[in-house]
Amino acid sequence: MGSSPSDPISHDRYLRLHAVNVYVRDQERSLRFFLDKLGFQVAFDAHVQSGHRQIAVSPPDGSAVLALIQPEPNSAQYRLIGRSTQVVFVTEDVPATYREWRARGVRFRHTPRLRRVLYQPVAAQAETGESSQSADSHAPAWGGVFTRFEDIDRNTFALVSFDEVSRAVEAQRRATAEKLEAERRAAQELEIARQVQARLFPQTLPSLGSLEYAGACVQTRKVGGDYYDFLDLGQERLGLVIGDIAGKGMAAALLMANLQANL
Repeated sequence: MGSSPSDPISHDRYLRLHAVNVYVRDQERSLRFFLDKLGFQVAFDAHVQSGHRQIAVSPPDGSAVLALIQPEPNSAQYRLIGRSTQVVFVTEDVPATYREWRARGVRFRHTPRLRRVLYQPVAAQAETGESSQSADSHAPAWGGVFTRFEDIDRNTFALVSFDEVSRAVEAQRRATAEKLEAERRAAQELEIARQVQARLFPQTLPSLGSLEYAGACVQTRKVGGDYYDFLDLGQERLGLVIGDIAGKGMAAALLMANLQANL
């Protein structure tokens, strides 16, 4: 059963980009290229039941995953080898990365270039009500340094600078990641609190010959302010403690029952 677009629960479900497929002629050779030339890391490497090998690599920060797929010759995927992947990598210093990778033997299509682009955030344009032409007259500009490089199969990738726009994207990505991490920790702490509270309730019941009794506490959420306990006062006497924390204060009742075995 699916959730409607207005269902708030549907917006809280975990969803992220899993991997981008890159078609290569030889997985092992491509693996060595990404590890040795670009400094990537192995994200996944295993032989599946069908006998095929699945390999995935990721850049040092692990924010993206490239699945290195070795298709069958003469297949449609095989004909995609050696083309533009439309994958864009961002780095703080394009010229420095260019020099480092080029020294390792990475082939670039051209030296890093500077491209100035005017931009106007859609939200800001909607607030001012300006047209796109009038907004362009005083819109901010960011300079994007970019180049393109090839892997060992001549698949091409873009390499761009960590400029204002990509900083905004990265800030949003980190804010989302921090929000998810905060929600995960809150859920974990609630579960710990639930377990601690469950252990505070009576684990064993004092034995009485003249009374059968039981207690239970059902919280509307994982934790709550309700509490109860049974106290063995000896001589067939039982103390019943009920606590309720609500709003501004705590209401507690202590009921004492003098229960004789012959009643």
